[in-house]
Amino acid sequence: MTLKDFRIFFNDALSNFYPKTEIDSFFFILINDKLNLQRIDTVLKPDFLITDEILSELKNIINRLKKEEPIQYILGNTEFYSLPFLVNKNTLIPRPETEELVEWIIFEVEKLQKTNLEKLAILDIGTGTGCIPIALAKNLNAVTISAIDVSIEALKIAKQNATLNKVDINFIEKDILKTTELPQQFNVIISNPPYVRELEKVEIKNNVLQNEPHLALFVDDDNPLIFYSKIADLAKNHLTKNGILFFEINQYLGKETVEMLEQKGFKNINLKKDLFGNDRMIKASL
Repeated sequence: MTLKDFRIFFNDALSNFYPKTEIDSFFFILINDKLNLQRIDTVLKPDFLITDEILSELKNIINRLKKEEPIQYILGNTEFYSLPFLVNKNTLIPRPETEELVEWIIFEVEKLQKTNLEKLAILDIGTGTGCIPIALAKNLNAVTISAIDVSIEALKIAKQNATLNKVDINFIEKDILKTTELPQQFNVIISNPPYVRELEKVEIKNNVLQNEPHLALFVDDDNPLIFYSKIADLAKNHLTKNGILFFEINQYLGKETVEMLEQKGFKNINLKKDLFGNDRMIKASL
């Protein structure tokens, strides 16, 4: 089958399952991953012949997409902050909003470095794929970075991603809710913890709800800030002078998260919106 014919076949097969823009996105991701072709090749190489072996593999992927399995899990990889990352069902798929958080952290850390002659110590809590600390390690100089997760399986993937991206991260298996002490003082503490309330499940797409790890997604309705409160308490005792705490947050709980931080004595609290206009990240200091 030619590339041109396969695109028609691909669109027809998924037209009842996804909007056109998403089908196009899947198509370009697939031809890049499986055929090493770029978007422009659909115009330049319409007669490119797909072997029967690859075509069979592509048809299998189509069937999995029909079951609303995320394409990142099907392929076992994704991209975050222009870097390659391995993913599986033990890790959340990194989101574009988190890239904005990383960009903000890099900007603030570089400012912090101008007044600090020593190496800065950074900690990421609930690291998942390791996307935040790895992106920071690739884009910052003179830092040491540690990352915590409760999931052994997630940490396996995070370690592979650090190797893949040739960075050095100190990974730690730890249940943060049962933690009373962190291993050292840190200049920057970051967390994108579970924050989706059970009541918000109705808003979650099936491809997320049925595939991504609930351990990393959901919190009880009656205590949705459980991770933020615990991490803020730890940060109070383990942030250095002029240190910064960063959170990715539930868009519906921005006001409540700010109030919680204020009650714990944090200052210079900055609530920031993401590219979709939702309250999504917070910066605070003591």
